[in-house]
Amino acid sequence: MFQVKHASRDDVTDRLRIIVRGGQYGPGDRLPPERTLMELLNVGRSPLRRALEALERDGLIWRHVGKGTFVSQTSSWPTDTGTDLAQKMTPLSMMRARLCIEPAIAREAAINASGQAIERIGATMELARTASTWSEYAHQDNLFHRAIAEASDNFLLIEIFNKVNQVQREIAWTAVKRSSPRPPSDHSSFAEHEAILKAIKERDTDATFHATRRHLQSVLQRLYQDGKHQ
Repeated sequence: MFQVKHASRDDVTDRLRIIVRGGQYGPGDRLPPERTLMELLNVGRSPLRRALEALERDGLIWRHVGKGTFVSQTSSWPTDTGTDLAQKMTPLSMMRARLCIEPAIAREAAINASGQAIERIGATMELARTASTWSEYAHQDNLFHRAIAEASDNFLLIEIFNKVNQVQREIAWTAVKRSSPRPPSDHSSFAEHEAILKAIKERDTDATFHATRRHLQSVLQRLYQDGKHQ
């Protein structure tokens, strides 16, 4: 194992990316614990976690509560890259794909979610609700849906979610004009998120499936109405 010394906050993400892509870790391999990575990168916990979040958003890694951080399998997909697929997609077709996939993944989360996984879903839900900007809300909303996928405890389903999420980030969404600097207190996604989490906590697979589908249909409707896609 090689050591990266004197990494500043600005280049921690790039240096961590080098470690992940350097050939020592293959798809599905678990990365060292945070303390080891902090020593390798010569950084504190906060900049490391920001770097891990950045790589997770890029689909290079995924994190499983209680099990660790893993290199994504996405690179082993033999089909188009996320960018290539995105060029063949529209926001509408992207949302239709999510409607097909995410309710089924959420249903598995209702079956398999651990107590820690449910706590993480709840934490991301609250962070989305208290976001001070639309950009921060979008980030926490993404983490909310990712936490549900991880709660399924199924590596293949998590990788499918990662692939869908990777393509979604590349989609050329229509520019959105916001009427407020942050989501309003009555933003419909808040109640929809709560319904999903409640169903998962109750281990109600049908309710989880339908709550997730209703949420995505609501997102799709807003996309038609005013270009919003969160």
